[in-house]
Amino acid sequence: MTKSDVAAQRVAAQNRKARHTYEIEETFEAGLVLLGSEVKALREGRANIAESYAKVEDNEIWLVNAHFPEYKQAGQLNHEPRRRRKLLLKRREVSKLLGSSERDGMALVPLKLYFNVRGIAKLELGLGKGKKQFDKREAQKKRDWDRQKARLLREKG
Repeated sequence: MTKSDVAAQRVAAQNRKARHTYEIEETFEAGLVLLGSEVKALREGRANIAESYAKVEDNEIWLVNAHFPEYKQAGQLNHEPRRRRKLLLKRREVSKLLGSSERDGMALVPLKLYFNVRGIAKLELGLGKGKKQFDKREAQKKRDWDRQKARLLREKG
């Protein structure tokens, strides 16, 4: 992905806590099977993926517990806000995620929901291992030290 592609992405929802809770080893870009009213609600930026997760069933990957609020103008053709949504990945990626989640005890964590350059909704899915409490504290100490070091360098020169 080039720098201009990253700038052109419009983030609809982020799971900021995921990188604190999990050590993300690899990320995948997945498409979503959405209804029209879900896309409209997503374009308004009202989606929430903070409590959601992905799981594998019958060689398919599903996004569970993601909240896409109802789109008011859809009327009776509206969607269910917390329904399961199918993720679209290549077969090789699905088998890799399936193997890692079963064998290594890794979790499939949704990191970011965004619109790509062509205006298609995509989900950044991370393959991560849960951090222990002391790992979280170490990461916090490292971030604080890096911030303090940058501040000292800025003051000196």
